[in-house]
Amino acid sequence: MDCDGARDSIILAAYGELPDQDAIGLEQHLAVCEACLEELETLRQMDEMTRLYPMSDPDPNLLAQSRMRLDEALDAMPQHGFLTRMTANAMAWLGHIQGAPALATLLVGVGFLGGNFTYRYQVAHAPIKRPPLILTNVTGGGISTISDVKQLPGDLVQVSYNRVVPEMAQGTLDDPQIRQLLMVGTHDATTNVVRVSSVELLADECKVGHECRVEADGSGIRAALLTSLRTDKSPGVRLKALEGLQPYVAQDDKVRDAVLQALLSDSNAGVRTRAISMLEPVDSDMSVRQALRTVSTRDDNPYIRTVSTQVLAGASTLQ
Repeated sequence: MDCDGARDSIILAAYGELPDQDAIGLEQHLAVCEACLEELETLRQMDEMTRLYPMSDPDPNLLAQSRMRLDEALDAMPQHGFLTRMTANAMAWLGHIQGAPALATLLVGVGFLGGNFTYRYQVAHAPIKRPPLILTNVTGGGISTISDVKQLPGDLVQVSYNRVVPEMAQGTLDDPQIRQLLMVGTHDATTNVVRVSSVELLADECKVGHECRVEADGSGIRAALLTSLRTDKSPGVRLKALEGLQPYVAQDDKVRDAVLQALLSDSNAGVRTRAISMLEPVDSDMSVRQALRTVSTRDDNPYIRTVSTQVLAGASTLQ
């Protein structure tokens, strides 16, 4: 052992960290080297002097402030590149090998590298979450399906619809764009629940008389409800459509004809019963009376036959 190695071993010996295999070499060197022996004695004297003065604990506030400053300094440090981090990790790993058993060092190194690569793989292949788009100018032309309809507090309606990617619009029922989306939802929706919600909201608009007219081109909320009544396969949707059309049975021949068709041919007894109650105020109309007579004698449901007979009897009494 030379003097440089002896000085390093003296420091380790002073702190009780000198390995046993190096202690013998240090003793042999000190036996023949007075300079190193003198340095050892100086270190021992300094240690004895420091023991005469009690060690005071650091102030807790100072310790907390120091830790906060250290965290801020670490956060302010620029991020190093991948190669730099790998080099630093490799150097740290080599440093641990000198003071730890080989098996433990190998396990730590393999675990670190495996975890690092696993984390980077997960980040690289993680799905990108796209936030929903809140649009203010939408039309039905580019819409494929309506996926969800919700009524929110404050007279707001939220309509989720699909184009190339799912999108969402939000506004009041007075907004023409929201109405347009709801009309699309009456026939191009992903589930029956969405169609029911769309028709229900449009029916509420008709019941209070808000913009429920038929446009010149045959479109509009009332036309959408007529289409749902005639073609939708869900009885719940057809019942909601009848509720919205009820105010217009007396004044709109198309509405009256659609209700008569539902009375005569709808497969659901609840829809036919609802149609009878809607036609009762206009039972003086000849087409209505003829439909009621047909239902009172031919309908498979006894209750519907009875109700139809009662409506006809009431109309005869009034006349």
